[in-house]
Amino acid sequence: MSGLADRHVGFVRALREAGLPVSPAENVDAAAALTVIDLAERETLREAYAATLVKRPAHRPAFDTFFDLWFPPVISGPYGEEPPRTGDLDHAGVPELRERLADLLMGEPGEPGDPALREFARAMVGRFGRVPAAAGRQSWFSFAVLRALSPETLTARLLGRMLEERGGLPEKIARQKISRNIAKFQDEVAADVRRRIAEESGVEKIARSTVKPPIDQVDFLRVTKAELAQLRREVYPLARRLAARLTIRQRLGHRGRLDFRRTVRASLPTGGVPLETRLRPKRPHKPELVVLCDASDSVSTFSHFTLLLTFALREQFTKVRAFAFVDTVDEITTMFAPGADVLDAISRMAQDADISRFGRTDYGRVFEMFAERYGDAVGPKTSLLILGDARSNYQPPALDTLRRLAAQARHAYWLNPEPHGQWDTGDSVATGYGAVVAMRECRNVAQLAAFIQDLA
Repeated sequence: MSGLADRHVGFVRALREAGLPVSPAENVDAAAALTVIDLAERETLREAYAATLVKRPAHRPAFDTFFDLWFPPVISGPYGEEPPRTGDLDHAGVPELRERLADLLMGEPGEPGDPALREFARAMVGRFGRVPAAAGRQSWFSFAVLRALSPETLTARLLGRMLEERGGLPEKIARQKISRNIAKFQDEVAADVRRRIAEESGVEKIARSTVKPPIDQVDFLRVTKAELAQLRREVYPLARRLAARLTIRQRLGHRGRLDFRRTVRASLPTGGVPLETRLRPKRPHKPELVVLCDASDSVSTFSHFTLLLTFALREQFTKVRAFAFVDTVDEITTMFAPGADVLDAISRMAQDADISRFGRTDYGRVFEMFAERYGDAVGPKTSLLILGDARSNYQPPALDTLRRLAAQARHAYWLNPEPHGQWDTGDSVATGYGAVVAMRECRNVAQLAAFIQDLA
């Protein structure tokens, strides 16, 4: 049991290091689950761990990758793995192997752990996957297997066979099915390559180098285009939660006006002494929001995400006005009108908005220009949200102007995408601005969600 215990401890530690939230109580629950399941059933073990440790669907891909590393389906070498039961493939030519792959891709390998496809993938990694690497050594690579078999080039042949054998199947559905099956084969190849590398180099090393953090842990300043597309799906639930939190703060922030008639009526039992005042219920309304977004190159990916958030917030607030800036400020509200494509709107903003004269961020100048041109946008019903890194290229920070704007607003918040340890380094004025407007580190979706949660 000590071997399993060590695996369990390493597995949970790796999940935490990758950013998956696993509490001590969940760790104990997972260990308890191991005592009531058949440990020989690997997929049962996987689902027991998933049920106790995974909180969000976005965390499942990373979890599955770690599980396959810590609890591999087979072990290579003389003490473990038997030759895959896929026929005599060691001496088959590439055309024959491609035919075998085509037959497998015609089936239903979309379900988890399809045995035939998985065994074929292992056999192909064993035959083609080991190639020379740096310093005269050899290692395992997925690309060598995929280059040898070229599964994508089978699409046309598979499409013809599928449409012929399954009359009436729409071509679009057939193409989607083939694409999913090819992707499944590629995933099986990649998983077996990781398993073999882990056996040779250590599971911790391969985990750190190949497992991506969950999308909610990805740093805004280092996000890729593909990850940005995933982040778009995270935006709308956060926008709804942010609107709800600000609405609660609006409702609880001030008491309703005195209801004189109900107060007098309530005082009759006490001889006319108003021991308890009655207030008129406040009319529910959505809050207003003003967003000031740094669009400079230093925070370009962060501003891209925050503009996506601004676009989503327009549907949740009764009134949203959005402004972008570098060293000048311009209103971009109309560019993010409902129904517009958000990516087109961001492109339009870069081309048409007057947000940069010299190309160097100047927060002080921006705050003064905003107060002069758009000061009436901030009022007692407004929540002011500033998004930027507080780096002003050593220009005057205009703290008094920001203080007046914050005083005009009902609430004011500042989200900074830089790590807290980098605040006040170089040209950062984070502490100075943070003394005027409450500033929070916001480097990823998880921190943004935590900020929204703390608004209550």
